[in-house]
Amino acid sequence: MEMKKRISLELRNRSPTEVGELVVDNCRSSDGEVEGLSEEFTELEVLSMVNVGLSSLSKMPLLPRLQKLEVSENSIGGGLSTLVEKCPGLTHLNLSSNKLKELSSLEPLQSLKALKSLDLYGCDLSSLDDYRERVFQLLPQLTYLDGFDQEDNEASDNGEAPSEEEEEAGPPRDDDEEEEDDDEEQGSEGEEEEVGLSYLMKDGIQVCH
Repeated sequence: MEMKKRISLELRNRSPTEVGELVVDNCRSSDGEVEGLSEEFTELEVLSMVNVGLSSLSKMPLLPRLQKLEVSENSIGGGLSTLVEKCPGLTHLNLSSNKLKELSSLEPLQSLKALKSLDLYGCDLSSLDDYRERVFQLLPQLTYLDGFDQEDNEASDNGEAPSEEEEEAGPPRDDDEEEEDDDEEQGSEGEEEEVGLSYLMKDGIQVCH
């Protein structure tokens, strides 16, 4: 299916201004360019165009609110300066399995100050010597490269650092242990009462409530 038609179907009778997320994976661009998108998608925050035959991003419209762009499994070899101009608020960019060969092709991304997560696995440049170290040096604003930070900590599902609650999760605190002890003591007392009641009933003593 052509990209233009797919985007039209994904609108589902909505106005472009009502769309916050658009997924058109596995459709086809007729000329290797972005098709069917316009500057009318003013509220678009998430855009996924995986495996659509893109070789260029030059026709990307202005999408000022776009935060997450997925364009993996295409044939993009450069021209990333378009993203700086058209998608200045990007925080997550997935360029995996594209034709990016030189580290210099990433230099335009230095101007994407909000960019936190970048995926490049499957690109030729990911096999360069000291690849990770060099990319983090080139793009100091990055937190995650290919799903891991500089200390090899994995990103959470949403690409953010683990929350304080997740970090604090672990062995029960002393307070919790004390509460558990109290519960055990109460349970023991209850068992003793039941034993006493059974003993009285066996002796034929009537217990009044």
